[in-house]
Amino acid sequence: MNLRIRFRLVALALVVALMGLFILFATLNSQRQAGELRARLSQVDMESFRIADQFRESFRELNNTLQRYGLDHSPSVWKEFLDTSHKLDAWIDDQKPKLTTAPEQQALQQIDTAYDEYLAKAQELKTNIESHGEQPASLADFNIMRPSSRRLFDFGDTLSKAHYESRRALLTHANQTLKELHWLMIGSLSLMFAFGITLAAIVYRDMIAPLRVKLVESELLVERSEKLASLGVLAAGVAHEIRNPLTAIKAALFIQQKKFQPGSVEHNDVKLVEREILRLERIVNDFLLFARPSDPHLDVMPADLVFLETQHLLEPQLSKAGIKLVLETASPLRINIDAGQIQQVLINLVQNAADSIGTNGTIILRARRDRKLLATGEADVVVLEVADTGKGIPAGVEKRLFDPFFTTKDNGTGLGLSIAARIVQNHGGALQYQTQVNRGTTFGIVLPLASA
Repeated sequence: MNLRIRFRLVALALVVALMGLFILFATLNSQRQAGELRARLSQVDMESFRIADQFRESFRELNNTLQRYGLDHSPSVWKEFLDTSHKLDAWIDDQKPKLTTAPEQQALQQIDTAYDEYLAKAQELKTNIESHGEQPASLADFNIMRPSSRRLFDFGDTLSKAHYESRRALLTHANQTLKELHWLMIGSLSLMFAFGITLAAIVYRDMIAPLRVKLVESELLVERSEKLASLGVLAAGVAHEIRNPLTAIKAALFIQQKKFQPGSVEHNDVKLVEREILRLERIVNDFLLFARPSDPHLDVMPADLVFLETQHLLEPQLSKAGIKLVLETASPLRINIDAGQIQQVLINLVQNAADSIGTNGTIILRARRDRKLLATGEADVVVLEVADTGKGIPAGVEKRLFDPFFTTKDNGTGLGLSIAARIVQNHGGALQYQTQVNRGTTFGIVLPLASA
């Protein structure tokens, strides 16, 4: 797995982890807010109900005490009324900090003001009762108390309504919070699901899909190797059977050609047969080389050296067709190769390039350093390139380029590139190419860089 894929996977994994932490934080925060709302609601219920109910109860008791005083004019009852009134007044002052909402505090303040008015009316009632002597107070005497009493009871109801409004506001806030939490959780889970799908897609695209491609390629390679093995056995047998009678024919022809005068028709026919025999020998040799490739004898040498030998060997022949064979200079690079086998590959590639050009073109030989994936893993390599300005490789030919016995030449065997690929593979490298129709083709022999 390369660094880019690893970085993507780590980044997406971190995003998914952060989303999970965010959901956990949102859940814990919602639980905390729900707990605070429950506590506030309980406090509102407890304080408001308790204050309103206790005030009503205490005020009824105070009224009852005042009525008893009106009936018997007892000083002890009046003292009890004063003690109860003072306690109720102090209790009202103590409850003010406990109420949290402005309507409740305002209602309690109105109760406090009305209560002071009520006490003033109670004192006025006491003066009227004392002026009657021993006679009990009449209902008319108590009429002066009714407006202030009714006002206090009304303010008590106002306090209860303020409590209900406060409770309703808290419930509305709680519902809004829960709704926001609901959508927050849905959005977070949706994002987490989307990131999970993206992570799975990247894993499939960058890891599983390449493995499937490699598996298919491996299966095709195994199938191709089996076919090559079968063809190799068949080629070896056919080439061996052809070589022996071909040698006898060649020897008999050598004896017969001495009987004919140079320049005669017979002598020319013998030369023609000789050329065809040589072509058959070359085909047989290609068959044997394809069937039983020899193991390379490796030596460390500069990459330019094998290029120079190929240039000196082929340049005179190519110049006759107007083809320039150019060797580009580069920094010294050393490779561990069998010089003869690699030169055979280069000669094959240069001849193929010349056939593609025809006349008047350029073939460039160059070596460059790179880093590529080989059969043994990613490594530093030297790429020996043969680039031409020819016609390129058509798509139909490209699919079968390395198939044995496939050729587009009239006198070709179709084994040149197959043999070249096997030679490079035996060196621990690979044969690659890039082509554009009517623009040219570049073949590259990828070989491991030799250690210093």
